[in-house]
Amino acid sequence: MLLFKRKFLDAIRSGQKTQTIRLWPYRRMRAGQRSYIPGVGPVLITEVAELRLEDLTDADALPDGFPTADALRQELRAIYGPQLADGHRAFRVAFRLPAPADDLADSPPPNDRRRG
Repeated sequence: MLLFKRKFLDAIRSGQKTQTIRLWPYRRMRAGQRSYIPGVGPVLITEVAELRLEDLTDADALPDGFPTADALRQELRAIYGPQLADGHRAFRVAFRLPAPADDLADSPPPNDRRRG
């Protein structure tokens, strides 16, 4: 499951926000996996890639719903302050709302916790 602040849900529903940056001790999702966003519904994970926050560009910030990389980094610091201090790794998780229901038929259920 991917949890988001309420302020991001409309952008996700409209297709303006198609990725999120998450700080985890290890990769928790993989491309091709399905997940669920409360208030939005099922999504298909299309990419999970490790990255360095200092390497983010303004172009990277746009699909996350931010106008600049600096604005995205500021939000990440506010949300993930303790994880940043603990040395968690940053992952870009790209997703899309599935069109037909069968887009999700062959992927693992959202509670699949296999590491990848």
